[in-house]
Amino acid sequence: MVSTQYFIKRTAMAVVTFFVVISLTFAMIRLMPGGPLDYIQSQMAAAGQAPGEIAAEVERFSSINPQEPLWQQYLTYMANTLQGNLGESMWYNDPVAEILGNAMPWTIFVSIISMILIYLIGISMGAFMAYVEGSRFDVSWSTVSILLTSVPFYVIAVVLLWYLGYNLEWFPTSGHYGRGVEEGFNWEFISSVMHHGALPIASLTLAGFGATALAMRGNAIQILGEDYLRVARLRALSQRRIALRYVARNAVLPMYTSMMISLGSLFGSSIILEQIFQYPGVGYFMYRAISARDYPLMMGTFLFITAGVIIGVYIADLTYGYVDPRAGSGDREAF
Repeated sequence: MVSTQYFIKRTAMAVVTFFVVISLTFAMIRLMPGGPLDYIQSQMAAAGQAPGEIAAEVERFSSINPQEPLWQQYLTYMANTLQGNLGESMWYNDPVAEILGNAMPWTIFVSIISMILIYLIGISMGAFMAYVEGSRFDVSWSTVSILLTSVPFYVIAVVLLWYLGYNLEWFPTSGHYGRGVEEGFNWEFISSVMHHGALPIASLTLAGFGATALAMRGNAIQILGEDYLRVARLRALSQRRIALRYVARNAVLPMYTSMMISLGSLFGSSIILEQIFQYPGVGYFMYRAISARDYPLMMGTFLFITAGVIIGVYIADLTYGYVDPRAGSGDREAF
């Protein structure tokens, strides 16, 4: 259980961390020599615009008026950010919040499904590997897990795209769903979304479940010597039930926080992954923003990815006491 004092403390820390991130973003935009604001101003000055017009355009793109005092610029930027006003994209000429709002569900969809599959497969596999430690199954799958962990996800993505997408033409190579498919809660739309998202999800899952399986195996081996497992064997319970309900259930607890934090890393991975599959999510627009030097859109995606990590840690910290009652009433932190 989480006490009220603990909840307030962790919430305050999460809020402070987010304010620090916003402040860091402001510093990168405003104070960095040759940074985004200087670039926008130089581009408009080269086009022959007057200083007043330049200031108005800069404020439209970045939500910062360069003619105001620095402290007022900071307060204005902080207020606009908290209200969801992240400026306007220089490349797309649309509000950054609108672009990310349309792209966010697709990145969350791929990331959440991938994370579920990574930990579901990795935890189950690692528990069985530990339970039959030293067997042919353990040795072979430990080798496979090490090999998969050593291969970057984007290499797997390129191989899957080439072989299953272009060579066999089993899966589409771009887009969220097929052309002519009407959006809505219907089977045609849902199946098309799953079909288009299959390769990105498979790439992250294949590259990620090996490390989870190895971590789970190490945790489970420490659990195998516990007395309650001897009792379970004396009761003649099946190996599958012992491996999943006794070994896996207790060995997975130390991995809970890392599972929530990994969601943020999956958001970061989307920058390369979505570009490979031409999957228009947050990472796709982040890559386009970098290529076009679209600083407002770039900073907006940076805030989104960072917020994902903060929210993941915050949720893990508050819910760890429910996942593991041995953690106490909230006096012990999850990380």
